[in-house]
Amino acid sequence: MPRSNFTPAAALFRHCLKKRRITAGLTQRSLAARLNRPQSFVAKYESGERRIDVVEFLEIAEAVGLDPSELIRELR
Repeated sequence: MPRSNFTPAAALFRHCLKKRRITAGLTQRSLAARLNRPQSFVAKYESGERRIDVVEFLEIAEAVGLDPSELIRELR
């Protein structure tokens, strides 16, 4: 399997994270502030320019009020 940010699975993962951010009423800037990161961090992972690791995923999920296992089930 190619290790790319642009596989269909990676695109779906990014889409789900972005959808959850928007549903939570957060802008990229406000989510970044909750994560103590620059806004570009959020922009880059949402666009596929940057991958996130599992620890970052858990931090993002907590910041948007998402149960990480719920998103994983959604991706299956």
